[in-house]
Amino acid sequence: MKTLLFSLAVVASVMASSRAAGTPSAERKTWQVDTPIVTYWAGPALTDAVAEQMVEGGFNLVWCREEHLDIARRHGLRALLQNGLLSPASLDDPAKREQLDSLIDRVKDHPALYAFFLTDEPSAAAFPKWGRLVAHLRERDPAHLAYINLFPTYASNEQLGTQGDVVTAYRDHLGQFVEVVKPDLISYDHYQFAVKRDNDQYFLNLALIQDAAEKAGLPFLNIVQACTWTPSMRVPTPDELRYLVHTSAAYGAQGISYYVYCHPGHTGGIALPDGTPTPLFHELKVANREFVGIARELQTLRLLGAYHSAMREEGCVPLPADGVFRLDTSQSTDRLRGFLLTCFGMSQDQPTHACVVNLDYTTHATAGLIGPGKLQVLDAIPGKWSPAQAVPLEIRLRPGEGRLVRVAP
Repeated sequence: MKTLLFSLAVVASVMASSRAAGTPSAERKTWQVDTPIVTYWAGPALTDAVAEQMVEGGFNLVWCREEHLDIARRHGLRALLQNGLLSPASLDDPAKREQLDSLIDRVKDHPALYAFFLTDEPSAAAFPKWGRLVAHLRERDPAHLAYINLFPTYASNEQLGTQGDVVTAYRDHLGQFVEVVKPDLISYDHYQFAVKRDNDQYFLNLALIQDAAEKAGLPFLNIVQACTWTPSMRVPTPDELRYLVHTSAAYGAQGISYYVYCHPGHTGGIALPDGTPTPLFHELKVANREFVGIARELQTLRLLGAYHSAMREEGCVPLPADGVFRLDTSQSTDRLRGFLLTCFGMSQDQPTHACVVNLDYTTHATAGLIGPGKLQVLDAIPGKWSPAQAVPLEIRLRPGEGRLVRVAP
């Protein structure tokens, strides 16, 4: 991620806080995702007008400073707090440590507080110092997330602080992060849309993050591209952004974030400098709510497999011939990019849910899905399941769109 001036906003449910001021930390609940996260990087300072726009756009987590917490609360938004004291250096200076602890004590019972922002893209060499700060925050306030974002797969070995090929170095980076920092969430960024072609590590990165999160028993968040900041990258279209949202949800992400909302030196984004929404904002009014609806249904399930009908980039696994859920090729319009099929369940031998995504973000497509029994289809925004009317189930998808299906209970 680039250098950022943060302050932002987002929707979902505010966690009603029943904690009383002064309650000992040992009695406090630990942080949980609750409503799946929808947020962004680099946006305008939080005001009531900005907060209203965030609510309209389906965002539910706002970057803010202490003085903005009440604005977030008024609009039912959760807050990701920024403060210069949220640094490892504060632990080594008695005066700053006292100020840090005073900050935590002031904000930890605020009903809008959701997380503390710590840092972006640290090297593995810096993990011990950030781990100390995470442990300190967890000791004093375990109910709120200590948020750190990680590099993508295309970061160099020097940036990652690990050695080897792409997969070896990145797995080591993730492994050290989990072991040393002991996070409550894994967040990373990956920007796919270059001018000449798409980055070919998008699904590899998703698979490596999902695998690390699954093994550690942690949720993960994907920060995706919503702008350009250099001549080599392009501004995604609304259809391409839908593809990023739905592929993230299909891999089991519990959070989605966008780089950027609005920031100097960046073209595109979700709003213009004067606050005027871009076409991406209007797409996200729907896509953000669809993400929350799908991610909520998958929150307690395990990803059991992720398969690609056509794409063969690294990280893309072909469809198995004997899958419990499978695509009926005679009923599917399977173009160059094809479909993503992911399967979820409580145990490896019993998939109960499947997500199908149209990976062609330029055109509509139809997928024929066969399951192990009677199926139901999720209408993600109201969260309503409806019985499928045919076998195979014909799923008509917009460019980049996904649909969640389950075996009827």
